[in-house]
Amino acid sequence: MKSRLVVIDMQVVFADPGTEWATPGFADIVPRVTSLVAALSPAVTFTRFVAPAEPVGAWREYYARWPFALQPPDAPLFDVVDAFDPGPTIDATTFSKWGPELAAAVGTGTLVLAGVSTDCCVLSTAVAAADAGVPVQVVADACAGVDSASHAQALHVMGLYGPLIEVVDTAAVLAER
Repeated sequence: MKSRLVVIDMQVVFADPGTEWATPGFADIVPRVTSLVAALSPAVTFTRFVAPAEPVGAWREYYARWPFALQPPDAPLFDVVDAFDPGPTIDATTFSKWGPELAAAVGTGTLVLAGVSTDCCVLSTAVAAADAGVPVQVVADACAGVDSASHAQALHVMGLYGPLIEVVDTAAVLAER
């Protein structure tokens, strides 16, 4: 079965320690994500979390809490970090990146997830894809959360979705190639 690596939100806004959304451990996962991108290329898609032009519903309160992020999609804050040449990229104003565009990219294969944050966008994407019947592998050591406890808890919760979601490590994914 063919796999598609989806690199979730490896963006400046989550990498830069000076932003309110900085993700501890971001820099630590870059080498593993890089090795996954090299091994699974060209079957790689990047995603970017971007702010909506006008938040609606509960997102209004969310952006009232995080007004710094209300910037256009082309703002440098939303760029994929320089460590990657992102190639195909899907932008979404939601935590989950699962939708028709990503479904078309994955097809009938396995969705392999890496990136940030484990306890938000990775989790949301994994569960939505699993609900759609797509086999999902979350590469635990190629993901980072808002802190190590939240990262571990999110991995535990996703593991409960087995066999729809499988929590693996980089070595296991590379060994399959």
